[in-house]
Amino acid sequence: MSTEAGTDAGTDVGRAGGPGAAGAPDATAGRAPSTRAPVHAASGHRLGAAHPRQEGPADLRLVPPALAAWAAAALVLDAPANWAVGVAACSLLMAGALLLRPVRDRRRGQRRDRRRGRSRGGRHAALAALLLCVAASTASAALHGADLRRGPVPTLARQFATVTAEVEVTADPRLTRPRVRGNRAVPPTVLIEADVRRVTETGGATAVTRTPVLLLVDVGGETGNRAPDKPPKDSRAPSTGPGTSRWLGLLPTTRLRVTARAAPPRQRGDRIAAVLRVRVDRRPPDVVAEPSATQRLAGRLRAGLREATEDLPADARALLPGLVVGDTSRVTPELEEAFKETDLTHTLAVSGANFTIVLALLLGPPGLAQRSERRGLAPRLGLHLRTTALLGGLLALAFVVVCRPDPSVLRAAACGSVALLALATGRRRSLLPALATAVLLLVLYDPWLSRSYGFLLSVLATGALLTLAPRWSAALRRRRVPPRLAEALAAAGAAQALCAPVVVVLSERVSLVGVPCNLLAELAVAPATVLGFAALATAPVLMPLAKALAWCGGWPAGWIAEIARTGAGLPGAGVDWPGSWAGAALLALVTVGVLLAGRRLLRHPWWCGVCALLLVLVVVQPPPLPRVIKGWPPPGWRMVMCDVGQGDALVLAAGENTGVVVDAGPDPALVDHCLRSLGITRVPLVLLTHFHADHVAGLSGVLRGRSVGAIETTALAEPADQADAVRRRAAAHGVPVRRAAAGEQRRSGPLSWQVLWPPPSPPTTAAPGTEGGPNDASVTLLVRTAGLRLLLLGDLEPPAQRALARSPAAAALHGVDVLKVAHHGSAHQDFALMRHIAPRLALISCGEDNSYGHPAPDTVAALRAQGATVLRTDRDGALAVAGTGRELRVAGD
Repeated sequence: MSTEAGTDAGTDVGRAGGPGAAGAPDATAGRAPSTRAPVHAASGHRLGAAHPRQEGPADLRLVPPALAAWAAAALVLDAPANWAVGVAACSLLMAGALLLRPVRDRRRGQRRDRRRGRSRGGRHAALAALLLCVAASTASAALHGADLRRGPVPTLARQFATVTAEVEVTADPRLTRPRVRGNRAVPPTVLIEADVRRVTETGGATAVTRTPVLLLVDVGGETGNRAPDKPPKDSRAPSTGPGTSRWLGLLPTTRLRVTARAAPPRQRGDRIAAVLRVRVDRRPPDVVAEPSATQRLAGRLRAGLREATEDLPADARALLPGLVVGDTSRVTPELEEAFKETDLTHTLAVSGANFTIVLALLLGPPGLAQRSERRGLAPRLGLHLRTTALLGGLLALAFVVVCRPDPSVLRAAACGSVALLALATGRRRSLLPALATAVLLLVLYDPWLSRSYGFLLSVLATGALLTLAPRWSAALRRRRVPPRLAEALAAAGAAQALCAPVVVVLSERVSLVGVPCNLLAELAVAPATVLGFAALATAPVLMPLAKALAWCGGWPAGWIAEIARTGAGLPGAGVDWPGSWAGAALLALVTVGVLLAGRRLLRHPWWCGVCALLLVLVVVQPPPLPRVIKGWPPPGWRMVMCDVGQGDALVLAAGENTGVVVDAGPDPALVDHCLRSLGITRVPLVLLTHFHADHVAGLSGVLRGRSVGAIETTALAEPADQADAVRRRAAAHGVPVRRAAAGEQRRSGPLSWQVLWPPPSPPTTAAPGTEGGPNDASVTLLVRTAGLRLLLLGDLEPPAQRALARSPAAAALHGVDVLKVAHHGSAHQDFALMRHIAPRLALISCGEDNSYGHPAPDTVAALRAQGATVLRTDRDGALAVAGTGRELRVAGD
């Protein structure tokens, strides 16, 4: 989940060596002692052939201090300094009183029972430790929070001043996804996290500081991640200009000089003191100091992996760098959405699983996490335990530097480092205390992690794998489920159960395919990660070998992407859910109820089979099922106006599972959902009335997994960027693009239509009546189907509407059955044309609470005055028109 908001459902124990590692059976029991055992014994550890295990209850003593420190940091970060100091002081005083109480009791000579005294003393010590952790966490959070309020930068931000600043990059730059605002596409922006080291207000003095900020770099409309002279292999990923590439190629620790306008952060509680908006007009960044040698090495490794994956298929090329080092710059919005729908987002972000897989090569599978003996490369190479721990620590440091210190990466590295420290000191290891220690240390080091959704999900997923998964795995094995399958089911189910309430706050959706998709993806994550890391390591020295390794790793990476796309394409892949903490609490209660019912169902295999069959039917939704249950789509539907927000998308029935699509709306996911709900798999024609983003930006959703015959557009290719994007997407899918002109007549099955507007024109000039721009150049259709006549006006403005009324086709417009009202029902209408049309049913496509005031009250009133029934998607949802001739019916989704 984002930004930092991805689930870490495969962390640490889950992906390499079996999900229920903490309770996994001993795979080596009964074997002869390893010939490498004396090497490890030489470091001072007594090992026997029995491979000693930890027994007894889990050690939970560190859990309360870790949770208390976490909560204290989250509360204090943006609190007043005096309040934070008071909390820390009170905690210290109370801790001191608890620690001194036994001494005071002994001085008073009180006679106590020894056992009761020890028990009470232990409780006092535990409570004192908790209070000390709260005090330390509060102090650390107060210091970090004060960084956002001290110095000149916050004051300049409140004044919206223009400043010249020297900044040090602290994280890899990233590119925002293109988005639609009204009828235009907003170009992406480069986001750079940085620290201001020196700042000068225009005409003012220079101040030295260290303040965290976020740079928003407007790169002059360039988009994507490739140079324009090299067309992208997959046009779903936009192209990049050279200026954008230079900004995206900046490495952490690089120092820049920028001139920007400062502004306060949008939300209180962010870990930045200001937002600096930089307008560069395609100029390269002004680099003051180069990055450190360590970051240059990490940058070369990451760039080498990108080069090694250059020739892979689109999905594998995008996904493999994300699996290995968290580089998701090539992941398209469609693929990212598919991963969200299937709860596989954690595979797009580097997580604890990656570190576990790498450590497994050195130390052996996590199934032996509670044993002193290892089965990895270390004993085979004759390395002592302390040498092994030191090597593992260096590996953890390299892992953080190359993969960047994201929350899940830090958690995994800290947890692994604690376990390695136990390995070096000869202490018997337990992963739960290691997790608690990692949480405590990380919250003290960086209190902002206490508010990170990514960190929360990472800890929850790991905790689920260490606590719930072993018990569930054992319960499944008792019911004769094969051990490997039991461990996999338990791991995926436990992580899903604990993480789902948090995920729903971010996505407002509950995935019904998350567990099976994660189970199938687990088969490919480990080989893809190992081969990807091998390609990463060999790329700087032997690129042909790196390309071969990346080619091998591309197969499992492509498998994961195919699982995500297939799962997201199922009609019942997810259920919408309230995206609030109240909704999270409700989901938690529902989850508990399902688990309690599941325990009883496990005793009755037949009922388990019935429930599994029902779940499959809900997810797959065979074509007759939705119609029977939801009544959607209604039988005999002829046209559907999809609910795509502030935009247009229509589907005209042209046969079994076949439809002509008119416009695609602003969001690929919304139009794809509409077409899936109608069962449309074949589209003989996509007609785009004009190139405004609210009509064409969702085109990739129409093309997703469907056979498309052709795309027809208006002759006026404006806005140029959206017209180019349409051509790129069409070329990537091998779909021809042609122009529509007045007089054209076509048929597809029972459907026929005539193009009424715009009139033909030379390629270099605008058609008469379209001088007003793209809206007036909208393709206008008169559609006939099953005795019904439908008029689709696109976004025609009054000048073009008046010209249409004077055209030879005007006589055919009188008394149409259904009118798609022009321009989302805006006030810009020719009411004389409206009176001439006199429709029986008027449909308006507009977004809920849109800022344009669509539809205009005067337009709605004029339509009703003509006797038309007016329906709108912002209130009625998707609208389906059915019937024949005089029998006109309309139904809402």
